[in-house]
Amino acid sequence: MLKALLLENLHPDATKILAARGIEVITRTGALDEDELIESLDGVHILGIRSKTHLSEAVFEAGKDLAVVGAFCIGTNQIDLRAAASRGIAVFNAPFSNTRSVVEIAISDIIALTRRQSVMDKDMHAGIWNKSAVGAHEVRGRTLGIVGYGNIGTQLSVLAENLGMSVIFYDLGEKLALGNARRAASLKELLETSDVVTLHVDGRAGNAGLFGASEFAAMRPGALFLNLSRGFVVDTDALAEAIKTHHLAGAAVDVFPTEPKRKGDPFTSALQGLPNVILSPHTAGSTEEAQEAIGQFAAHKVWDYLATGSTTLSVNLPNLALESTQGITRIAHLHHNTPGVLAKVNNVLAAHGANIEGQLLATRGELGYVVTDVGSVLDDAAVEELRKMEQTVRLRLLRGATQ
Repeated sequence: MLKALLLENLHPDATKILAARGIEVITRTGALDEDELIESLDGVHILGIRSKTHLSEAVFEAGKDLAVVGAFCIGTNQIDLRAAASRGIAVFNAPFSNTRSVVEIAISDIIALTRRQSVMDKDMHAGIWNKSAVGAHEVRGRTLGIVGYGNIGTQLSVLAENLGMSVIFYDLGEKLALGNARRAASLKELLETSDVVTLHVDGRAGNAGLFGASEFAAMRPGALFLNLSRGFVVDTDALAEAIKTHHLAGAAVDVFPTEPKRKGDPFTSALQGLPNVILSPHTAGSTEEAQEAIGQFAAHKVWDYLATGSTTLSVNLPNLALESTQGITRIAHLHHNTPGVLAKVNNVLAAHGANIEGQLLATRGELGYVVTDVGSVLDDAAVEELRKMEQTVRLRLLRGATQ
């Protein structure tokens, strides 16, 4: 029986989907540190995590039975993807499922900061009636600068324009501008132009420290700043200083360089207690709708890989879109991407009398992935010969696989 370990309080639908397919599922509410995780991986074939559990090379080395990781979130910077790939462990994430939730909270934060709602709320709870329009503005007619024009940035762009905002964006890749959005020639141009700057960049190492004192200084006086992307992207001390000196009029931050591992753990930040600053505990994508969608999407991707060998949207293996096998045996062969591998695989199959009914090959950097359907049960000698090929990383046999 296959065994799954699901951490960090994943949506119950993930458990239901896997258990319905005969998989033994163990759930834990919090994240595990490296030593705890290593101790828990014995006999585990499927590992489900969110953003707090870090998967290092040592974890993958210890997980001898591990076949697939489901990251029930957008980011995968908490996972050593190369270490996983080198052991033939597929990793899937959920890149689209909580996009709307993040966009909605960004719009909410922009309006709340522009109207100084957090300041008024605090005064009212303290019994202070401070009715004034000073510092409060409409978002209509103001300029939103989006750094990172991907799935979230583009959707935010459309909704912001519907509110009457002008949109300028900056991205290192070539991106199609939606609506009336305009691409900035440089980050400097975006910072000097925008009334609100919001970050929606990915977790690549090159984005570490992207925003510091010089970037905040380049922003327009009285501008607003949002970070709903990655904590390590922003120098929070520099942001706090920009708020304290009144260079910036407010900020909303959902992610932090260091975050507690478990619900209820203590949290400290230089941004605490500052006026017109909205802090949230990494919940921009955490709506019930988003978590349900993520639980379903990632669980289905994990099962599809185990059942059919399909690697569509895998973040670390060559991508092949596969359906249930029409043959008797499906051979999923992950290998080092060197010349002649496909010929060697086919020669082995021919030598053992296996008739190929279908075959697909994809490559990704140093890895290749060839999936072959044959019309008979493959004999043990052929399997062993394929497994012992010097290029083989991992060999999986799926007999009569179905979705």
